[in-house]
Amino acid sequence: MSPRAFSELAGRLMRHPAAPYHEHAVREEVQRICDEHRLDCQRDPFGNVLVKLKTAPRQRPVVLAAHLDHPGFELVQQVSKKRVLAKFRGGVADSYFRRGVPIRLMPGAILAKLGARKSKDRVFEIHASRALETLHKFAVWELEDFAVRNQRIYGRACDDLVGVASVLATIIELKRSRARVHVIGAISRAEEVGFHGALAMAATRGLPRNSLIISLETSRELPGVKMGRGVIIRIGDRTSIFDSEASRFLMEVAAQLQAGSTGFFFQRGLMSGGTCEATAYQEFGLQTAAVCVALGNYHNCADHNRVKAEYVSIPDACGMVDLLVAAAKNMRQFAGLVGKLPTRLKQMSREAQSKLRKTSDL
Repeated sequence: MSPRAFSELAGRLMRHPAAPYHEHAVREEVQRICDEHRLDCQRDPFGNVLVKLKTAPRQRPVVLAAHLDHPGFELVQQVSKKRVLAKFRGGVADSYFRRGVPIRLMPGAILAKLGARKSKDRVFEIHASRALETLHKFAVWELEDFAVRNQRIYGRACDDLVGVASVLATIIELKRSRARVHVIGAISRAEEVGFHGALAMAATRGLPRNSLIISLETSRELPGVKMGRGVIIRIGDRTSIFDSEASRFLMEVAAQLQAGSTGFFFQRGLMSGGTCEATAYQEFGLQTAAVCVALGNYHNCADHNRVKAEYVSIPDACGMVDLLVAAAKNMRQFAGLVGKLPTRLKQMSREAQSKLRKTSDL
């Protein structure tokens, strides 16, 4: 998918603010995109979205997992015409909750400001700019929804709507190329409060048990990886190391892509800045790998305790789509690609034994 087309897809999603349990508007946009491209799009009993492309239904399925929500405020009580109490849900340090920080009440996009903290469990007063006449359900930081500057996407919620855009872009490209694949996009809810949507899918066997899960994220840039240097094959997170064979499969596919293209680059990293859905799927017995792109201003946390837009590299995101398209097309070669390393090691072992025996008495 071209950078322009990918950016347009991401922009459609990112213009819909969301918070944990309040992903309905962006979920409806996912549905519209799927309808336009005639993709099979369903909801499970928990409100997660499953997008399916089964042109080779007997093939082992590859599941592309991403999430709809972003850290935000859930409104819990209206205390006056202009004041509400809201509980913040998601991982942001206390130092970023400064009085007067601009807030947007949703639905309706009412401007407001953050007020005093009212409890240890992150309940805050929010002061609206005008009297509230309708019921508002959640609130987000007042930041630009979406912008493109200098080959980067900027917005409140690159995490993880760039991941969702990548899932959709991959399936759209696979359908356009008439690839023989079995792909499921697992687009979950409430990841930021403990992978609730992913856990519900995994625990209730909402995904085929023989699936290869590939978790997609935007992940805080850390030493060892660099924004602009390609998609990152994520071998683990803060909590877990992901499946070795699944990660090796992605490495082999990425190496083939890089060898055949001057425009594709990839990196490999632990990405231990947080815990992602891959850990949840893996702990429920599903073979799991992960990919990501480097993220700036993770969870809107910028230097000097300032709340700012997140950003990612568009070429990195397009490279992630290229890798996922190639991985889906190569699922039939999974065993052969994964088996390259043990084959090489066995050959090396035979050579090593021969050489060592010949030199053992020297």
